[in-house]
Amino acid sequence: MFRPLFVFIGTRYTRAKRRNHFVSFISLTSMIGLALGVVVMIVVLSVMNGFDHEMRTRVLGMVPHATIESGEPISDWQSLAAKVKQNPQVAAVAPFVQMQGLLTNNGKVSKVLLNAIDPVQERQVSIIDNFMQQGKLDDLAPGSFGIVIGDKAAAKLGVAVGDKLTFVAPEVTVTPAGMFPRMKRFTVVGIFHVGAGEIDGYLGITNLQDLAKLHRWKPDQVQGLRLKFDDLFQAPRVAWTIAQQLGEDQYYARDWTRTHGNLYQAIRMEKAMIGLLLLLIVAVAAFNIISTLVMVVNDKKGDIAILRTLGATPGSIMATFMVQGTVIGVVGTLIGAVVGIFAALNVSAAISALEGLIGHKFLNADVYFIDYLPSQVQSQDVLMVCAAALVLSFLATLYPAWRAARTQPAEALRYE
Repeated sequence: MFRPLFVFIGTRYTRAKRRNHFVSFISLTSMIGLALGVVVMIVVLSVMNGFDHEMRTRVLGMVPHATIESGEPISDWQSLAAKVKQNPQVAAVAPFVQMQGLLTNNGKVSKVLLNAIDPVQERQVSIIDNFMQQGKLDDLAPGSFGIVIGDKAAAKLGVAVGDKLTFVAPEVTVTPAGMFPRMKRFTVVGIFHVGAGEIDGYLGITNLQDLAKLHRWKPDQVQGLRLKFDDLFQAPRVAWTIAQQLGEDQYYARDWTRTHGNLYQAIRMEKAMIGLLLLLIVAVAAFNIISTLVMVVNDKKGDIAILRTLGATPGSIMATFMVQGTVIGVVGTLIGAVVGIFAALNVSAAISALEGLIGHKFLNADVYFIDYLPSQVQSQDVLMVCAAALVLSFLATLYPAWRAARTQPAEALRYE
């Protein structure tokens, strides 16, 4: 048990004698090094949390958690949807039709994945409404051949709301004059911005019946059903089970892990590996305390000898220097935690301001799945980092404190 006197002495030993300011400087640098290690670890983990959160909420909020499809157009999709909803893990269902092709305007061309929807049903499974910059989904009226595109695609094609686009389907029509690609004029009725280059640049949304006509299907026929789950990580297993129950020979399931699973797993693995590497930085900073305490022990040998002659036990001497190392660890960790949380909460705005100042984007949407630096502070990460720093700081005090406890008074006072 630490006695108040030795706690006071240990705290006082954080500063060396006036004649030896170097030891005080080493104590300060150890504290600053530990604080910087904690700051870096909190900021980086928060950024990785931000990528993880944006991946789950934005990207996976736009792409289907899972789909149930058939090799042939599905006519009575309402009855099929009712059967799918019987599964308690399915939160919502919406029909869809897809077609890949090209969008052209005045000689400019952009590839596109047309996703035909029912605006009312789509709101239950997608968060597209949250990212509409111009127009709204309700403008996608049947027969109007309206289209909603991302802001990157709009900029590339040089169009705005109200302009016309030509959609070129990957099919040809055979006429006496030869083979011609199938084309259809669409009117831009809305523009969205998700912040994910893959979605903002290559996704187009139109009405369900319009694309069915382009497929030469009946107006009520669809390609499949889009499923939303309360727990998206259950999507692969549950979607496969639903497809089997509906008829494995007639229906098949696809889920988000086939399109974005590798990216999500890479983010999770990178967070674990980067966290481990940064923990080594904290460990190096914490174990700088060893060199600090060894120098303090050498500086305080005379004091240790006097305390021993006054009746202090080796355990008390050891506790004194453990207190000193712990004070360095606690103060450095607290400073690092406060600064780290503040930096993590403001790193997105700081990077955005820096990008505007230098005119360069650090995250290009053509390369990364989002074009900004997200950050999300999680309390468990902050507690884990602080606990690791404190534990490592405490462990770093054991050897120097043990060396101090073994100091012999006669040897220490011989040259005093």
